[in-house]
Amino acid sequence: MDAGVLQQLINWVVLGSIYSLIAIGFSLLFGVLNVIHFSHGDVSLLAPFFALGAIMILLEAFPALNPAATFGLAVLVAIGLVGVVGLIVERVVIRPFGDAPIMMPLVATVALGIVLRELIRHIYPRGSNPQAFSSPLDGQAIVINGVNLTGTVMLQLGLTVALLTALFLFLKGTSLGVRIRAVSQDREAARMMGIKPERIFRVTFVLASVTGAIAGLFYVSYVGAVRFDFGIFLGLMGFSAAVVGGLGSILGAAVGGMLIAAVEVLAQATIADGTAYKLVAVFVVVVLFLLFKPEGLLGRVTVEKV
Repeated sequence: MDAGVLQQLINWVVLGSIYSLIAIGFSLLFGVLNVIHFSHGDVSLLAPFFALGAIMILLEAFPALNPAATFGLAVLVAIGLVGVVGLIVERVVIRPFGDAPIMMPLVATVALGIVLRELIRHIYPRGSNPQAFSSPLDGQAIVINGVNLTGTVMLQLGLTVALLTALFLFLKGTSLGVRIRAVSQDREAARMMGIKPERIFRVTFVLASVTGAIAGLFYVSYVGAVRFDFGIFLGLMGFSAAVVGGLGSILGAAVGGMLIAAVEVLAQATIADGTAYKLVAVFVVVVLFLLFKPEGLLGRVTVEKV
């Protein structure tokens, strides 16, 4: 296989895994809470900033600690902190609008995204500037047909497959997963069966936030840097993937992520000055889905009686 083609295939799989993970958060929250969480990308992109802060603290406290161990601990701390942020968002931003029209939480999450970006800009050291972000595994690579496959990419792909498998097994094969699916299908019927939707909402927000945090860490590792406004782009791509795959469908989110990434990489590789037009191609595809298949590839068609 030609080295250029192989490199594009690797780019597709890497980007597809990132978009799939961020799209899963959108689908989980929409499926269970019937909420479009437009600051999901910004919440997810808190993880790299938490990780960089944790690395600095760990280096100060434990200077003899192995760099890989330092990075791993910092990443775990960052993912946990984003999960806590998800809990706070559910309690402070989403729950007060439980019985309000759907536009109210939507506007609230848009405002939350602005707040988070401005907090990073003004509180984080040099928060307006891009921050370098690299993994200790970047220096380790295997060469396939002239293309470097770094340890970070291999770890990312392996973890994505493991996470998607674990999530499907969790939702299908555990009592908590069954309760989440019950609330997503009929909230009132689930309540009558003794399930407390409020608890399920909290669990779902933590699950979506943690998955998004992992996607955010993967994305900045792929780019090599993080900036305070990266959450806007990642949120748009994740939401687009969820729409294409079918909002509310976990499998659809994964498929949509791979499809959106394929369009982006294909446009970049085949169109003259494709880097400038790749997002145009992506959003043309999204608009076409909204026009001709609004429920997405694997979403459910809903009929409302008037």
